[in-house]
Amino acid sequence: MVTWKTLTFDALTNHQLFDLLKLRVNVFVVEQNCPYPELDEKDRHPETHHLMGFEDGELVACARLLPAGLSYPSVSIGRVATAQSFRGKGAGKQLMSKAIEQCQVLWPNQSIEIGAQQYLQTFYEGFGFSATSSMYLEDDIPHIDMKRA
Repeated sequence: MVTWKTLTFDALTNHQLFDLLKLRVNVFVVEQNCPYPELDEKDRHPETHHLMGFEDGELVACARLLPAGLSYPSVSIGRVATAQSFRGKGAGKQLMSKAIEQCQVLWPNQSIEIGAQQYLQTFYEGFGFSATSSMYLEDDIPHIDMKRA
């Protein structure tokens, strides 16, 4: 069973920060063979929250919850990642459900925007997101912008 924590940058322990960054680098840089600047100032913005899912003490899923105006005009969810060993078990769906729920708690009655990898469009549509852009390349990976009203 996954247990969830939502913490600001300043509330993360050294070990939680290490595990969070390790998971994101493993998924986005190593698995997707996509060298890009993983660390940015958005991680430590005072209103950014890091959603982390743990199973038996191991970080298996994470997402970054951003206030309106930081990445998009609306609240946004980014850096959505699930550990490879945990995929196919519904963790991605749990992660997105929890991310949306936490955004609604943190910033009630606001739209949520994401920059989604295009191949996951149908997945995100299942959570009420609709495409708001045509395909564009981000780090040579096809993406689309999506919004949930």
